[in-house]
Amino acid sequence: MLSKTSFKVWCVAIGALCASAAQGADPKKFNIEMEGGPVWQSRNDVRIPNDTGTKFSMRDIQGSGPFAVARVYFDYLFKPKHELRVLAAPLSVTATGQLAATTSFAGRTFAPGQPVEGVYQFNSFRLTYRYRIFAGDRWTWKIGATGKIRDAKVELRQGGVSAVDDNVGFVPLLHLDGEYRWNQKWRFNLNMDGLAAKPGRAFDIALKLKYDFAKNWTLAAGYRMLEGGANVKDVYTFAWLHYAIASLAFRF
Repeated sequence: MLSKTSFKVWCVAIGALCASAAQGADPKKFNIEMEGGPVWQSRNDVRIPNDTGTKFSMRDIQGSGPFAVARVYFDYLFKPKHELRVLAAPLSVTATGQLAATTSFAGRTFAPGQPVEGVYQFNSFRLTYRYRIFAGDRWTWKIGATGKIRDAKVELRQGGVSAVDDNVGFVPLLHLDGEYRWNQKWRFNLNMDGLAAKPGRAFDIALKLKYDFAKNWTLAAGYRMLEGGANVKDVYTFAWLHYAIASLAFRF
């Protein structure tokens, strides 16, 4: 579930964009894109606390997938080269499996060889500013910065024992968007939010083939990779997720 803090921040961002839009909406300044598809996890390692906890694989408990996910974008081109983007990307997986060994997690102990329910949540809410640095006959490139609200939770439940570690925090990211147009209908798009530092890293990278099938309407399909985590005193958690995506966008 979305925490109250991240929900309020996201609502403020949406409200700011809508207020700006209402002041003077020219055609084709707005874009709404809905994306969905299955996601697989090739890695999801956890150790909490990092200094005294037991490292375990949430993937081994939940399986590799696929799991259903969806996200939605709202873009506002408020000047010819300047754009704002709001993203809501909830992600929550709950499944039951077994632990390979006795596991200490968040102050509680869980036994191997018995059913254990694992919950992995990584909701992402972002506000991006981007600037078009190049627009040619074929190529268009944009760069910018993203402010991300991370609403994360890891939880284990076994019998009457349960433990949870949740965290809501702000993460600054760099943004890159590049697009190659073959003709009036077909485009290839690369989109990325990402940054790496000593405490951890976060990368969300997508490759999409886009088709303008009607006036103002676009279909797209492709691959998305979400990779990253943190290695600090309190928490060790790294995940690598792979998406098969399809989307529908409307410009107005």
